[in-house]
Amino acid sequence: MAGGIGSRFWPVSTTEFPKQFHDMLGTGQSLLQKTFSRLAKFIPVQNILILTNERYLGLTLEQLPQISETQVVLEPAMRNTAPCILLAALKIQKQNEDAVMLVAPSDHWIEDESAFMENAQLCFETCKNQDVLMTLGIQPTFPNTGYGYIEYDTGTASEIKKVRQFREKPDYETAKRFISEGNFLWNAGIFFWSVSSITKAFQEFLPVMNALFAEGQPVYNTEGEEKFISENYGLAENISIDYGIMEKADNVYVVAATFDWNDLGTWGALHEKLDKDNDQNAVVRASTHLADSSGNMIFTESHKLVVIEGLNDYIVVEKETVLLIFPKKKEQEIKTLLAEVAEKHGKKYT
Repeated sequence: MAGGIGSRFWPVSTTEFPKQFHDMLGTGQSLLQKTFSRLAKFIPVQNILILTNERYLGLTLEQLPQISETQVVLEPAMRNTAPCILLAALKIQKQNEDAVMLVAPSDHWIEDESAFMENAQLCFETCKNQDVLMTLGIQPTFPNTGYGYIEYDTGTASEIKKVRQFREKPDYETAKRFISEGNFLWNAGIFFWSVSSITKAFQEFLPVMNALFAEGQPVYNTEGEEKFISENYGLAENISIDYGIMEKADNVYVVAATFDWNDLGTWGALHEKLDKDNDQNAVVRASTHLADSSGNMIFTESHKLVVIEGLNDYIVVEKETVLLIFPKKKEQEIKTLLAEVAEKHGKKYT
């Protein structure tokens, strides 16, 4: 899934060029390219679909020249994750009724890709043989209030746990309680299921959406698909797969991931995963001259020299005509800031 805007990574991430197409880690690959290469290690390239907004077709094909245009599933409107997942499932089901799917966001940081592959293979095998909806949960390392949590049953020694319930992003005290109880995982938004299981779940829990997309069955994977999607996709309910399906179904299971993970949703999350100097400053594509400064996230697109004195725990980001200097503790407010900038200075900056 590569259709989001990533507004909390402004000014680097914009509507025209969102974060999944940027090399946020300074590795030489965009987040989309990193995700694709991770999956291509154990999934045939021709079986990988990219779900993204229609405005990003050119960017997707430019960054992933090894795929064909038919592998890019284009959304003519932003409708959250449930509609695009249903569309992909119906397209895959038409090709192979016995197929098993992996749904992965394009902006995750996963270092131990071998462990990821082992966890994925376990989920694939389970979904192949059972009518289940599966997800990978992340073992919490601190009481994070920015993630949703998955509570699972403790009555089995199996590494595959039945999900008791999904929990919304908690406040700090609730997050501490979740961790102390020991049977809560962070919700990473990585899913596995057979096409038969997920389409059956849509029929039960989102019947209106299912009926809308089922009408396109005759034209999926044909030249007529584009016209059908253009006319009907915007009519779908704007809802996530979590709210629409996972929180309602009773056949949901979770495997605790054995790899380190970060969803790279904010500048602070990026700071957490990057190498840092002795003063905990993290730097991407910049030369720095720092004094009495610590805990900063510094990012430039053009390898600028950044000179800072007396600045602590700030986000310092340069991109073309925008320079952002913003407290890291207020990073969740960048989304609101973006709207203010657009209103006052015009959309050319956003």
